[in-house]
Amino acid sequence: MTTEPVGSQREPRRGPFSLRERHRVLLVTAAVLFLSVLVWFNYAAVLPQVVDDWGLSGTQAGVLFGAFQAGYLVAILPAGWLADRYSPRWVIAVGASGTALPSLAFAAVAEGAVLGTALRFCSGLFVAGVYVPGMRFISDWFPERVRGRALGAYIGTFELGSGLAFVSATAVTQITGWRFAIAVTSVGALLVSPLVVRSTRDASNRAQPQSGFDWSLLENRTYLLATGVYAWHNWELFGVRSWMLAFLVATPAFAATGSSLLPGVLVGAMIVASGVGNVLGGWLSDRVGRPIVLAVGLGSSAAISAVIGLLGALSRAVLIVLILIYGLVLALDSAPTSTLVTEVVSEERVGSALSLQSLAGFSTTIVSPIVFGLALDRGGYAAAFPTLAAGAVLGLLFVGGLAVKRAS
Repeated sequence: MTTEPVGSQREPRRGPFSLRERHRVLLVTAAVLFLSVLVWFNYAAVLPQVVDDWGLSGTQAGVLFGAFQAGYLVAILPAGWLADRYSPRWVIAVGASGTALPSLAFAAVAEGAVLGTALRFCSGLFVAGVYVPGMRFISDWFPERVRGRALGAYIGTFELGSGLAFVSATAVTQITGWRFAIAVTSVGALLVSPLVVRSTRDASNRAQPQSGFDWSLLENRTYLLATGVYAWHNWELFGVRSWMLAFLVATPAFAATGSSLLPGVLVGAMIVASGVGNVLGGWLSDRVGRPIVLAVGLGSSAAISAVIGLLGALSRAVLIVLILIYGLVLALDSAPTSTLVTEVVSEERVGSALSLQSLAGFSTTIVSPIVFGLALDRGGYAAAFPTLAAGAVLGLLFVGGLAVKRAS
């Protein structure tokens, strides 16, 4: 187990990769992630229509939404181990196909909560084979000096797909209905999956573990600190995404329009801005160091989260600018955190380390929206948003731990 200090420039053995080949790996892997993420969020975009057609209760609709996330959490550790032990590109290809097929079945034959929940759960299981294995694949190809920007571009694709899923599925639903919208946003992951196998190759001298999951990761303090940063980052990020649309609809500036269309578009634009934040954060972390960017990102987002619940009376133009800035800074720390994980664990355990980090991070996304809702019931948005700021502040404490570790 490696214990290099944070920001060390350990350069593992690499094959004679050309810049063009590296870029092809990044482009293809990002394309697979983008099309798979459309499946992740297409149900949320057509939720009102599904509820009306199937007569779902709020609880049933919520279970359908959570089924995908639950599948992801169940499969994420095995997916990371498979990406370490076998070819990541094959794991990605199978994951993308498996994500698409149940979603296409959801569009074609699902007629109620039971089958719909099962199909969404299956899609969530397989999408675990795309996201983290993709990070492992890219880290195999890109040395540490440029890995932050590469992973920033890759993770930014997640944000781009998240935002465009709302826009594309909503637009198609208005024309042809929700089933065709689900199908259109699902088929791409199936069609693109062979591309990662045919147009890329595994990195030369790629290190592989000789045993099962390495629980000694839990003894690596730097890794645990980075995982803590990621968990509290997700607490804030997904809490914001769960409640931002409801907040905007309740503000006087957007309530006056009498429609949720403009707030919905703004939320989509906010998520796309987070994609820009991922790219920017990864690039900056290559230049000035991971911990500095982590501190700036979490500090900026915490400041906005602490006060935004008090700013609902602002004009529409000011709110739009503020929300876009919010989206940008919310994601500044995402790529540097994942990049840091790839640097502080042994090379053959990168996939397992990233999957355990992802498990910890996405587990908090189940809790933070509930805590937000409890605070909202008792004190309104002015009390609810600070619960998200508290998560970012806790993340800053872990960043402080990283700085102390680096100085020691």
